[in-house]
Amino acid sequence: MMTVEAARRLRDTTACFVGIGLPSTGANLARRTHNPDLVLVYEAGAIGAKPPSLPLSIGDGMLGETADTIASVPEIFNYWVQPGRIEIGFLGAAQLDRYANINTTVVGDYANPKVRLPGAGGAPEIAASCGEVVIIVRQSPRAFVEQVDFITSVGHGDGAGARERLGLRGKGPTKVITDLGILEPDPETRELTLTHLHPGVTAEQAREATGWDLKLADDLQTTEPPTEEELKALRELLAA
Repeated sequence: MMTVEAARRLRDTTACFVGIGLPSTGANLARRTHNPDLVLVYEAGAIGAKPPSLPLSIGDGMLGETADTIASVPEIFNYWVQPGRIEIGFLGAAQLDRYANINTTVVGDYANPKVRLPGAGGAPEIAASCGEVVIIVRQSPRAFVEQVDFITSVGHGDGAGARERLGLRGKGPTKVITDLGILEPDPETRELTLTHLHPGVTAEQAREATGWDLKLADDLQTTEPPTEEELKALRELLAA
């Protein structure tokens, strides 16, 4: 459901900044189904990559072999991400709070952390400057916390108006896709609100998996199950 929903979000997208894992799977599924002209941009420099199978890393050789062009990493960020030329960026998170701020740096105190995480990479710039951001993360109290221990990538800061005060170009996170459903920022407060549940999931399950008092949309909907075409394409992609 997470991969299929990620792919569906790219139906009308021209360019997407792709990370490894579920974001890459979702983006490549979109290319194989409803958006064959989608331009995949990988952080290591591949623009317009068309991998025949899922890449193992952002530097996988098949990305360079199948790309329309290769750019340097500084060029990717200076000329593609920062000017807002990428419509959608996909990001993951170790921790996420009610305003979609992302932590991938440390769990616990920064100077003496319980866990030191991989760090920022290009995520802060993606969160700041892409047209919008889609976050893909499994929903649990461990990941969905009242307040992140460290803000690696700004989502909606402390609420409405925060991104504007910081001078950030993009809209920020517009959707959070989880294994339970989909959350979207409230139009006024920017607090994440549960708008969709995946088939078979209850609102109570989603609330129990969230470290804050999760708000539910008035018109809470159920996501559409994967179609046979989507499942067939996904199985072929995973088997390649």
